[in-house]
Amino acid sequence: MNKTTLSTTLAIVSLVAVLGLSLGAVDSAWAQGGWGSMNANLTPEQSTQLFDLRQQFMNDTAGLRKQMMVKRTEMAGLWQSAMPDQKQVQAKQQEINALRDQIQEKGTAFRAQAQKIYPQAAMGAGPGAGGGMGRGRACGQGYGCNW
Repeated sequence: MNKTTLSTTLAIVSLVAVLGLSLGAVDSAWAQGGWGSMNANLTPEQSTQLFDLRQQFMNDTAGLRKQMMVKRTEMAGLWQSAMPDQKQVQAKQQEINALRDQIQEKGTAFRAQAQKIYPQAAMGAGPGAGGGMGRGRACGQGYGCNW
């Protein structure tokens, strides 16, 4: 792979990671089956309000998400050198952490506003909140299945 292809690949991977991070911070309803299943109980007014609120969040965080992608690409560039400067890497990581914290703060404010519009969204542990994929009766012969 040449350097241009590698840079392009890193930029795409960074973008996907940033979008995943921002959606993870925002879409708390996703854990309960996504916005689609929540919409079944919404009034048209609530649906409009939630759409507008989410759009506002996405607009408010667009610059932060863009900066995050750029910083992650810069971080990848630092790691590509033969002898990465640890001070530069740590400084870049702190910049990335600061951006992530800002996005999460805005995500928390978004969730609080969304819950005012639609209190039944619970936005926390509810149906489906459990131990996840653990060792069940059909775990097969994999690691940890020694019975």
